[in-house]
Amino acid sequence: MKSIAASLRQWSLIVFTIVLVIGSFAIFTPNAAAETYTVKLGSDKGMLAFEPSKLTVKPGDTIKWVNNKVPPHNVVFDPALSKSADLAKSLSHKQLLMSPGQAFETKIPENAAKGEYTFYCEPHRGAGMVGKLVIE
Repeated sequence: MKSIAASLRQWSLIVFTIVLVIGSFAIFTPNAAAETYTVKLGSDKGMLAFEPSKLTVKPGDTIKWVNNKVPPHNVVFDPALSKSADLAKSLSHKQLLMSPGQAFETKIPENAAKGEYTFYCEPHRGAGMVGKLVIE
């Protein structure tokens, strides 16, 4: 009887150790790394458009906006057509990029409200240079 109880304790300790080791991997595994996406301001064919015109990101991701063709360009988020007016204002970059290759980056805050955000280029909004950002 004593040998059965000792074996049960030993097996219980082994099972507990295995569960503890596996559980520690689940707890200490890092979250998926943040991504960096590139959006061109002006298409490769010289059209007044963002490439891509719709982008889906997660909080913590970064968007690199690159002046491509037919400058000047900027990126302004429309507070009236966005999930969060405050976030839309903070994501906007009103300074004009004047020459191809100029770029700036926007990091999506960790606490960003999920939803759709509409952005546009001020000089070319009337020509249809509008895009959508979706934060998941």
